[in-house]
Amino acid sequence: MAAAAGGDRAALGRLYDRHAPAMLGLAYHVLKSRRDAEDLLHDVFLEVWNKAGDFDPQRGRVRGWLLMRVRCRAIDRARALQVARRHGLAAPESPAPPPPDLSAGPDAVRARRALETLPKEQRTVMELAYFGGLTGREIAERCGIPVGTVKSRLSAAMKRLRRELGVGGGAR
Repeated sequence: MAAAAGGDRAALGRLYDRHAPAMLGLAYHVLKSRRDAEDLLHDVFLEVWNKAGDFDPQRGRVRGWLLMRVRCRAIDRARALQVARRHGLAAPESPAPPPPDLSAGPDAVRARRALETLPKEQRTVMELAYFGGLTGREIAERCGIPVGTVKSRLSAAMKRLRRELGVGGGAR
């Protein structure tokens, strides 16, 4: 990441080669369109090129930083596309073939196992927030619980996942 921040195009290429499949999978999961996911991936890598210097290794891993950028941008784009489609300003959704199955990698297996350790209530809000792209208010409405409860469950789930995965608090 430091090399990319210094303008090293080959370093950006290595970041792409290593992380793009997971990023594309996450974008597709949120956007449900291969074309939209690929467009978003392109936009995120342009952003990474311009903001690589913002990455702080003390706050987390490169992969997490990249995936969080993709997730946030994908949720924003999904909402914008919903509004545009509702007003006839964007083409209706069309089914697209799914991207290759990227869920078998070692990080995905570790993450899936860690998610399975969560109590059902915490796992549900995590999945709705991080994979479903729902806001705290939307999760609260869907689950029939207060927004504060959603936030508490998300916080507790994140703490437990960090502990299970050995991240945060100095552990890597």
